Order: sequence, then C-alpha cells, then structure tokens
Amino acid sequence: MQKTFTMLIDGVSYEVRRYDACKHVCVSLEGRNFDQVSGDLQRKLLAYMSGDNEQGEVMNTPVPIIFTVFPRDDGSLNRRLVAALRIPSSFQIAPPSPTDSSIRIEERPGMTVYSEFRAEALRLMCTLGDSAPFHRKQYLCCIYDPPIKPYGRRNEVWFLQDEP
Repeated sequence: MQKTFTMLIDGVSYEVRRYDACKHVCVSLEGRNFDQVSGDLQRKLLAYMSGDNEQGEVMNTPVPIIFTVFPRDDGSLNRRLVAALRIPSSFQIAPPSPTDSSIRIEERPGMTVYSEFRAEALRLMCTLGDSAPFHRKQYLCCIYDPPIKPYGRRNEVWFLQDEP
C-alpha cells in the first residue's frame, strides 16, 4: 500500500496525519441509512476503478474508501452519505471520465486529520474534547479491507482539523 500522508503525531489514542490536495472519484446518495447505502456506493466506485469509465482504464484501487458522514446534533447520522476513493498518482493529471452520471471527479484540498477506528468515533470526539480544533458537522469513515473480510478488518474515523 502506497503511503499518501505525512504522520504528524503518532499518539497512543489517535494519530494526526497530513494529506496533500489531490483528485478523488466521488459518489453520493441520500434517503437511506449508512448500512443500506455504503455497499451500493462502494460498488459504484469499484466499478469505475475496474474500467467502467469512458477510457476503459483499469486502475489499482487505493485504500481507504472514504465515507463522509454528517452527524446531527443528537449524534445520529443524517441520511446523506458521500463515498470517495483517491485517484491513483499515475491518473491524477487526467483521470478517466466516468460513464455513470452519478460519479464525479473532485479536487479535494489538503487536509489534516485526527484518525481513530470507526467504532471509536464518540471516544475520539471525547478524547479531543475542546483541546483540538476540528470540524464537528461532518467526519470521515475509512474502510481499508474488502466487505467480505469477516474479521480483523481495519476501519478508521477521521475528524478534519480546523485549518488556521
């Protein structure tokens, strides 16, 4: 796996990483819950990476798949979900055009993230408390392993650091 970030802090409870700006392939859906939608979004992204694009280009699928979720004030999740994959370095300048109109190529700005496992989002939020400046209106869920892997999967939660 190609490292695409710079480790700023490798803490006991969480990591702080810096990702440079780059292009991502993105797709979004609304109206259903995370578990119902996430599989559909993953399949669309993986089809694009597997050659279902105008140029028929097959690209190495990078990890992780990044899900942007939008928590409500009560902690429950909004029914809007955005899934993204980083376009591989060799395709950053001219990524293949999607054939599916729901898929878009997006230039994402550089970001600094606080990283922890998905199941630990609430704990990470409590750990950071008011001491760390981060976006509270959305966070990113990252999936590194295929959905068919039954155990030992690696999933993370990223909170975006507020940039000065």
